[in-house]
Amino acid sequence: MSSQVPTVSLGVACEPRLARLVRMCAANAATLSSMSLERVEDLRMAAEEAFIYACSLTPGASLDIAFDVDDAQVACEFTLGCDRFAEISADDPAAYADVILTTVCDDFEKREGPCRLRFILKADV
Repeated sequence: MSSQVPTVSLGVACEPRLARLVRMCAANAATLSSMSLERVEDLRMAAEEAFIYACSLTPGASLDIAFDVDDAQVACEFTLGCDRFAEISADDPAAYADVILTTVCDDFEKREGPCRLRFILKADV
């Protein structure tokens, strides 16, 4: 049986200098799950890339992040300050973040109205 932890929420401005705060919160949320150290690092990287994505699309805007944690996984949702995703060019930081999130996460999707980045990393222990 999986043990659910209350949702961990973080409100932060889309300012690159706050990336460390997002990484640390993600890592701490991951330790509440049954993740190995390697998987915790994957979640930290995914959270940072989602934050970079948000910063490139909505610089300075408010960003809400929710971490839903249980023994089996961590689900993250980044709610951005826009209604639709703009097209991104190949040299945009968001393009690289999109590749990383697609590769590292067990599930990754972009939702609009408002824009949200949602991803899941499953525990491996």
